[in-house]
Amino acid sequence: MSRLELLVDRDGPLTRAAVLADGRLTDLHIDHADRPSLLGAIVLGRVERIATGLNGAFVDLGNGLSGLLPAADVRRPILDDAPPHARPPRPGAKPAPIGALLRTGQPVLVQVKADAVGSKGPSLTMDITLPGRFLVHAPLGRDIAVSKRLGSGPERAALARRIEELATGSGWIVRAGAVQVPDGLLAAESEALHLHWRAIRDDARAGAAPRLLHPGPDAPTRALIEQGAAAPAAILVDDHPPPDDIRIGDGPLLSGLRNWCGRHAPDLLPRLSPHRDPQRLFDLRDLDTAIAGLLDVRVSLALGGSLVIERTEALTVVDVNAGERGNPLEVNLDAAAEIARQLRLRNVGGIVVVDFVNMRNRGDAERVLAALSQAVESDPVQTQVYGMSKLGLVELTRARRGTPLAALLRP
Repeated sequence: MSRLELLVDRDGPLTRAAVLADGRLTDLHIDHADRPSLLGAIVLGRVERIATGLNGAFVDLGNGLSGLLPAADVRRPILDDAPPHARPPRPGAKPAPIGALLRTGQPVLVQVKADAVGSKGPSLTMDITLPGRFLVHAPLGRDIAVSKRLGSGPERAALARRIEELATGSGWIVRAGAVQVPDGLLAAESEALHLHWRAIRDDARAGAAPRLLHPGPDAPTRALIEQGAAAPAAILVDDHPPPDDIRIGDGPLLSGLRNWCGRHAPDLLPRLSPHRDPQRLFDLRDLDTAIAGLLDVRVSLALGGSLVIERTEALTVVDVNAGERGNPLEVNLDAAAEIARQLRLRNVGGIVVVDFVNMRNRGDAERVLAALSQAVESDPVQTQVYGMSKLGLVELTRARRGTPLAALLRP
């Protein structure tokens, strides 16, 4: 099994959290102080305008920002002591008209599910979720849902029963890694998430809208949450103060991680330590070079081929080149793993089209498709592979999550 490390530092306006598996960069989370993300933020908003044509409502989030709340994402308000929200519409069912659900000026508790893109504002939902390493709290629901990655066997049903006995409150989504987690950690995480939800709910009832109630998780916290049960063996934080800072003790990055781990992941506290070397942590691991390479169009493959990754307005195109003497099947299999890695590291969202090296054997094409599907399985962002055309083109989609790396790192 790979040895995981989480390395955290601050570089100018950037807060960076890099996950390494046996020394190789596998995941990267970056916050930009000048381009903050609202992904995951919970806001007490106010309905600004009913958009009948879109069957949605524009919600004032404060600070001159508004987002679109579709009718399908509207739930019963919880700013009083009403029971939990009504269930979402059945798949394929047509949502009620937005005018029958909301009115202008009404306060609504919403969560940002997608950041603004270009002139399009944030996308909102009233299905509030609070993610943890093993569990996701969906406090407005009543059910226990288990990750589809566990299949449909008895292990799935047993895990649901276990969480029903251990968890505080109702409304839980169980991540696949929870199978191997001790009862104590599951119970502690569920209690921490439920207490967090109660604090947000009480805050929402106590003040006026619009108002931010809970920011989305920062880069280091996102990295820990998305690793799930695959906990890093070491968490190193390069939190050096400026030369004229006489601060004693932990810097803000290390202090913030200690506080979060203390509440949500006490098992990780012994693995958390400051980077004491005078040389910067990312310099020592040559991560600045690796991150800069993620902005390149061309990516070299281990077997001598390469990828060319180009973003258009509508989609991302990946071209696989075999090189001078590359075997098409071997190059494509090599490319499949690297494509999955590059999509995660670059935080590519939307439609992706991959042009693999042409293969004459149908069985080889199926092997490549299976390899790509397997490679994206571990991606915490929902990724769907749709198949290969006669031209060797593969279509896939990856949910938009936060800001793409290229936009964060541009001058």
